[in-house]
Formats: sequence, structure tokens, C-alpha cells
Amino acid sequence: MTLPKVLPTLEFYGMRSTFPFLLNIALIASCFLGLKFANAANDAPEIFSSFLGKHCYECHTGKSSEAGLDLKKLGTDLSDAKSFAAWVRVFDRVSAHEMPPKDAEPVPKKTVEHFLESTSKWLSESQLAEFKELGRIRARRLTNFQLERTLHDLLGIDIPLASEMPDEPIGAEFTTYSYSQAMSHFHLEQHLKVVDLALDEAFRRATIGADNWGREFTAKQISRTQKRCREPEFIDQQAVVWSSRLVFYGRLPATEAARSGWYRVRFRASALNKPDKHGVWCTVRTGACVSSAPLFGWVGSFEATEEPKELTFDAWIPEGHMLEIKPADRTLADAKFAGGQAADGEGGPQNVPGIGIDWLTLERIHHGSDQATVRQQLLGGIEVTIDSNDRRRPTAKLTSKTSEQDIRRLMTGFAERAFRRPVTESEVDQYVTLAIESVNTGEDIGAALRLGYRAILCSPRFLYLYEQPGELDDYAIASRLSYLLWSSQPDQPLTDAAEKGQLRQPAMLDKQVERMLKAPRGREFIANFSAQWLEMSQIDFTEPDAKLYNDFDIVVQNSMLDETHRFLQTILDENLNVKNFVDSDFTFLNSRLARYYKLDNVDRDEMIRVRLTPEDRRGGLLGQGAVLKVTANGTNTSPVVRGVWIANRILGAHIPPPPENVPAIEPDIRGAKTIRDQLDRHRNDESCASCHVIIDPPGFALENFDAAGRWRDKYLKLDNGRLKPGATIDPSYTLQDGRSFEDLNAFKKLIASRPEPLAMNIAEKLLAYGTGGPITFSDREDIERIVDEVSTENFGFRSIVKAVVKSRVFLSK
Repeated sequence: MTLPKVLPTLEFYGMRSTFPFLLNIALIASCFLGLKFANAANDAPEIFSSFLGKHCYECHTGKSSEAGLDLKKLGTDLSDAKSFAAWVRVFDRVSAHEMPPKDAEPVPKKTVEHFLESTSKWLSESQLAEFKELGRIRARRLTNFQLERTLHDLLGIDIPLASEMPDEPIGAEFTTYSYSQAMSHFHLEQHLKVVDLALDEAFRRATIGADNWGREFTAKQISRTQKRCREPEFIDQQAVVWSSRLVFYGRLPATEAARSGWYRVRFRASALNKPDKHGVWCTVRTGACVSSAPLFGWVGSFEATEEPKELTFDAWIPEGHMLEIKPADRTLADAKFAGGQAADGEGGPQNVPGIGIDWLTLERIHHGSDQATVRQQLLGGIEVTIDSNDRRRPTAKLTSKTSEQDIRRLMTGFAERAFRRPVTESEVDQYVTLAIESVNTGEDIGAALRLGYRAILCSPRFLYLYEQPGELDDYAIASRLSYLLWSSQPDQPLTDAAEKGQLRQPAMLDKQVERMLKAPRGREFIANFSAQWLEMSQIDFTEPDAKLYNDFDIVVQNSMLDETHRFLQTILDENLNVKNFVDSDFTFLNSRLARYYKLDNVDRDEMIRVRLTPEDRRGGLLGQGAVLKVTANGTNTSPVVRGVWIANRILGAHIPPPPENVPAIEPDIRGAKTIRDQLDRHRNDESCASCHVIIDPPGFALENFDAAGRWRDKYLKLDNGRLKPGATIDPSYTLQDGRSFEDLNAFKKLIASRPEPLAMNIAEKLLAYGTGGPITFSDREDIERIVDEVSTENFGFRSIVKAVVKSRVFLSK
């Protein structure tokens, strides 16, 4: 099967119309993916009539059927998505021994097993037949983040691009899900804008002289220049910033970027009026630092001590933005400044903590390829002459003695890298023709190449992953593996393995996974995956109420995020049992987060591995602040919200949405009724009980953690307008299987004692994230094989990643 020709899009590249590109994207649905209707499913198993008639029809027929499920009216045409989902639900309820109900006539075990076996075969065979024809997923394009990283690797650039794209759809568990990836005129226009930004930067880097830049600033140069403002004071040869809630206080206008770019920031700082038991925690951020642009970009944090220390951070600073360096620990005493501005000499007498900066340097850097590599990738062999008479706007002239040959050579190589597979001469002819015609009309060869590259980057072959129904070819496997672990296109070793046809060999897949995870960019896998799996990308979606949680600050929040990333990375690196997700004897802390958790013996501002005891109550993801924060709303907690999240994200129990006629439970801040009392209604409602028996145990087990991730023994209640300790929290509960626990530690031990569900869950999440579609009924057998395989390797996280990559589901569309 071949892709539709891209000739209908040529008008688009000339900016005469965007419709032809939209047409080309639409063509991909019919030609690239072979979309058509699946055949109707095979007939229902013979056991249906006898089993359902004898054990189910009494409650599930007619207008008053239980749960609104009338089995006699439920169709058996499995090509209907609703019917298929309903039969899967029937299978799951019977498989979980929830149906027939316990008070009904006992059903012989063999009869149940025969029904389940027959139903499973019926559902799986129907679904696999559809997948064979259409594929397990449909059209799958690059996500915003994947597109940014791909353009970075393809062009050798490093500028942010994802922020210029439309927001990813809300609702899907992973942004990689194909069913949620809409494509509209607006998306296409933004895609073109991003492509132009990327190409502009690539050709600038390739054709203009080096843009290295650096400057040193003394303390005097970065201090204030007027009596009342928000810059540091110049005191004793230091630029001084005191602890204060004054917004933008600590901004450094001297560091304002004349041009957007990556900068390496170095400075030496020390603490002033240091508290007795710890240093002065500070943040480094970027922003316009004016009231009309209140948002900041995070750079990093550090703990200033009396002994001066030199610090280095890399920061993306947009044009017109500057650095802000200031104390940011909310537990510190704050200076008060009158009139919204700070005056010379006004902060010192207040004897509050602060920092003094001795000097600062700013250096322009690049995280992408060096200039020679960028030039070789875009213009290999073409002579570049730079006219540097105008230092502010140097220009470049590109010349070629064999322009047509150079164009074909460079366009073919670029297309193969962009399409992530070999291309034929006929497949690049339209792009080559476009570029040659541009030269023939008088354009510089550089402009012609840029036009051709632009066309390639607007092709569905670039924007979409080329996967056909059935087993993936080696190049598709290379892309699937690379986008799973690196969120970008395959590198040369992976492409070479694909060219040799080696990527269906288990040993080669193991080798590639090891190589890719050990590579520098492999360290980003955990951050990228957990951003969606654990919703770490939502860490700053809510802000804990400052009146309720006055010791929570941005330093704590980012330390929490670092804790989770380091923790998961260690489990992956050391191939530890996935039971560590819920119960571990270690975590990663710095002195600020340790103090927030009320743990001792951590005196470093970098994250270090810390051994935990059960009394610390912080072992595993369930005790980490980042998880606790994203499962709360910033003000209060809900065992239902946390319970659903833990069940879905970690325990692998899929909780459907609640019935529409059941109201949500809101905490009673008066303290008159506990959340446990209020949930009794839900537990006693038959339509709610089947879910709450799964939701409530983890939800109540975590009730001792507040909305900001701190430990508490009592709820808060409102008394005469003031919040005071209320009812004692009761975290005890009983699991669905009848095992009881008294507190969080007991709950974690019960869950960790059975690692199979945890392994099954993470395998499902990795497959869903890596293939672009949620787990289906026919995938279940493959998931079970993965869990069986890793059981001999102590259910190690790294072993699960490898088993997932070698599975039938991962290696087929």
C-alpha cells in the first residue's frame, strides 16, 4: 500500500490555499490507513441462551431490569461499539464473581468457566478480525511534544516549539491516543507556523556566523539604579535581596535578553541572616517581571548558606524577559516594604533572611547540534559565503555548481530522515521539482531548499506515523520504540538495525532498549511518561490555599516533582520490583522537602537518596507530595477522587464514571459529619457499591495526607470563623477481597504483597502510551503473557519495559 501523492498540496506550499493540505490529510484516512467498515461479528456462543436464560434473565430483562441492562435486547453484532462494550462488562462482572449475585442460586464452577471461555473467545476473535483489517488504532500523528523533539533532532535546533501549537485535547489518558488527535484548519495553520519557525532557526544557524555571546555583571551592575524599585540593593559589595512577598522583587533588568535563546547563568551567592537550622532557599526564574505579564518560567532553586557558593543554571530566556533571583521559602520571616516598592536601606534593619550576589555571568549556548552539524544536515556540500559587513544583520549567499544534483541529493536525504524510512525517487520527485522550479525562477538555492524542506515537513508522512494493519515493518518498529523511549525520531543505530531487518529479534530489541535508556535522552523517558501516567504535568494546576498551607511554596512543589522523577528512575535503573510503587524503603529528598515532610538528617540542596522507615510514612508513590497534590484541589481532599486516581493509575482497576443521578460528595468543613459518614449513602446504593468497594480503600488509606501533601491526624473544622482541629481521621477499611487494614502502612503492605496487578497495570500503561490506543479486550491475553514473563525476573520495572516492547501488541498495528 502506498501513500497518496502529495501533488495536491503544492498550492498549499505556495500559500495560495490551505485546503489542499487538508484534503491530503483527509486522504490519509482512506489510502494510508485503508479505512472501511469491518464485517459483522460471528454468532454468539451456544452457551449464551442456556447460561443467560438460567442465571441472568430473571433480573436483566424487561423495563425493570437491574442496572438498566436488558440482555434480551442487547444485540450480538459486535461491530457495534456499544454492544461490544456491554458484553465485555457482562464478562468482567461474571469473571469477578460479582454476577450472578451471591444470594442467587449457586452456579457450577465448570459452567461459569465454560461461559467465560466461550465469551472470551467470541469477543477476542471478533476484535482481532477487525484489527487485522483496520489495525488496532487508526491514524496516529505526532503529539505536540513529539513534534517539537522531532524537529529539534531533524534540524539540529533547540528552540521551544510546543507552546506555539494548539493545546492537546483534554480527556484522553495519554496525548498519544489516536482517537483524540483532532486535525482542523487551525491545527494546520499552526503546524505551518511551527515548521516556519523551525526552518528559520535552522537556516539562521546554518548560514550565519556563530552567535556566541557572553557578559559579566558585577554586583553593582545588577543592583538597583533608583531609590524605590524592585531590583536588589547594593550593600557591602553585594547585590542583596531580602525575603519578601513583594512580587517581582529580585528582578535583574541588566539580564534582559535582547534575543530569545538558551543562556547559561553563573553566579556566586551567600545567605544573609541565615536561620539557625537551615539555609535560605531561593528560586531562579525568568519573566518580563511586570504586572502585565505575571507568569514566570522555572529555572531552578538552591539553598544559600553563609559560605558563598557558585551556581550554574541553563535557562530559556525569551526576548525582553529577564532573570529573577530571590528567597522563596515561605517559612522565612518577610521584610515589609511600603508603597509596593523597596527602598535602599529599608530591608536590612528588619533583620530578615536574604541573599547576597557577588557577581553573575550570562552566556548564550545551544542544546542542539553545533553549527557545523546543522550546516551539513541542511546544506551539505553547498558553499556558504557570509557577508558580515553589517554586524547586526549579516547575510549569507549560497552557491552550487550543480544545483539540480545537490537539490535531489539533499532533498532525498532530508525526506528519508523526516519520513523515518527509505524513499523512492518517485516519492521525492514532487518536492525536488518544487525546489528546482524555484531556482529556475531566480531564487537562491538556499531559499529553494527551504521551500522543499517546508513541503516535506507538511507531508502526512512526516506528521503521521506510517503504520499499516498487521505486523509492523522494521522501520515502523524503530519509530514506535523511539517515540516510546525518546519522544522523537529514531537515531542512526536504530535506523541501521531496521535496515538490516533485525528489529523483530527479541535479543536486538533488548539491546536497543538498554542502549536507549542509558543514553542521555533516555533519562527523559520517566519525566515524559509520568507527566501523563501520573499526571505530573498537572502539578501546578492548583495552588494550595496559602492560609491553610502556609509552608507550601514553589520550591517545595518542584522538589516534590524531582522526588517522583528520581524515585521512578531508580526503580527503572535498578530493575526493582514494581511493588516499590506502593511501598518502598527509600525516596529522594533535599533539605527543603525533608523539612516540609518533617524528616531529619537531610542537609543538601540537591536531591539525595534517603532511607525510610515505616514511621516516616513516605515510602512509595502513595506518600510522595507530587502524587498527593495532583489528587487534591488545593483546599481539601476527597477519598473518592484519590481512590479513583489510585485505582486507575497505579492499582490497575478501571473505574467507570459515576451514575448521573448520584450527587458528588463535598467535605463538610463544619466538621458535623465526616467524609466516611457521608459516603455511607454511596456504599449502600447498589449501583454505586460495586465501584466504591474498589475506590474507597485507597481513598481512605491516604486520608491522613492533606491537599498539600502534609501528614495530619485530624480534619479541620470551622469554629466561629476559625479553622480548628476536628474529628480524628480513620484510614481503616477493607479491600475488595476481604482483607482489612488499619492504616496506610498496613494498606501498602497488603497491596505490595501481590505485585501481579501492579505489573499488569504498568504494562497496560506502557502499551497504551507507546501504541497510541487504550488496552482492548483482545490485548488482555498479551498483558497476561507479559506478567508471566516478568514474574521470573522479580517483576522488575525495566523487565516490564522490555517485555512490552517485545509483545505482539507493541509490534503490530
